[in-house]
Amino acid sequence: MKAIQYSRYGGPEVLALVELPDPALPPDGVLIEVHAAGVAPGDAKVRKGVLQHIFPVKLPKVPGRDGAGVVVAAGREASYARVGDRVCFVAQHVEQGGAAEKIARRKGEIAPLPANVSFLEGAALCHAGMCAWIGIAEVAAVKPGMKVLVHGAGGAIGSLSVQIAKHFGAQVAATTRSANADYVKSLGADRVIAYDREDFAQRLADYDVVYDLVGGDVHRRSYRVLKRGGTLVWLIAEPIEDLSGEYGVSLKQAKIHDRIETLESVLALAGSGALKPQVGAVFPLAAAADAHRLVESGAHTRGRVVLRVR
Repeated sequence: MKAIQYSRYGGPEVLALVELPDPALPPDGVLIEVHAAGVAPGDAKVRKGVLQHIFPVKLPKVPGRDGAGVVVAAGREASYARVGDRVCFVAQHVEQGGAAEKIARRKGEIAPLPANVSFLEGAALCHAGMCAWIGIAEVAAVKPGMKVLVHGAGGAIGSLSVQIAKHFGAQVAATTRSANADYVKSLGADRVIAYDREDFAQRLADYDVVYDLVGGDVHRRSYRVLKRGGTLVWLIAEPIEDLSGEYGVSLKQAKIHDRIETLESVLALAGSGALKPQVGAVFPLAAAADAHRLVESGAHTRGRVVLRVR
């Protein structure tokens, strides 16, 4: 099979298209023909080697945290899936990933892809959707009538967070660059703050929840928009300083897991039409280095970058 692989840490230039043997089929696993694979900022950070203390990968490494495809073989103990099933899958950073024509997965690592969701959309939805759901539904426990602010709302996680918060009946504000304001509005945000034109901390007040996907100075200013007793949920980005005691709010980290029930919840929303996956740029598998360059450049701010594998 063809796959993207790197044998040393470095820039996008270390990514190479190689021929590898098909993955072995575990007795309790399935072999998936990959049609699309997501390219996340985390993939680039792992490739650069800056997260070795968290993800000690074994080189050479096939990148890719998630993707979508079709089951082409099932082990004798894999009664949970059949050949021909359309599925989404997740992989850990320390494993061989989805930027390949095939990947082997086990129960708890795949979920059915709804018929109305394309492979590209499935790849854009998997990990990003789980990050959005964990922050909004599990950690913040957003309920109808809450006021929720989502930072970085144009990106892969932010765009889905806005939609999920609206699905739960929240009043949603969102920050993004001015070029993406109309796009974020179209996702359902009730109020959009263009951070390159105005300061959200001077425009918003008495919010129940902030989902911070940015960190740094944005995080520091976010405390001011929360009501006392509110919740500031953060996902690892720029460094943060805990000021929760000073403002009388709760600070909670969105710790990302791969519990399959979460992925199934996200896919169910997409299947019902309540959640629209956001596919940004699409690259062929052989151009994975270009996809990583785009992700690292900061120029791409809408949805998830996806590799078209088949």
